[in-house]
Amino acid sequence: MGAYDEDEHERREQQASTVDTDFDDERTIYRGEVEYDSGESAEELLDQFEQIKSN
Repeated sequence: MGAYDEDEHERREQQASTVDTDFDDERTIYRGEVEYDSGESAEELLDQFEQIKSN
């Protein structure tokens, strides 16, 4: 396995305990609209659901 290397252990310990704060912490703001039209009324969808359930 090899000899215990205290310097290597300390280097890895220091590296593992370091927190990277160089990333961009700003939130991205999206602007726009979302529109959804299924083409069917709620009643039609419920009727379709009941048909599927009964099969």
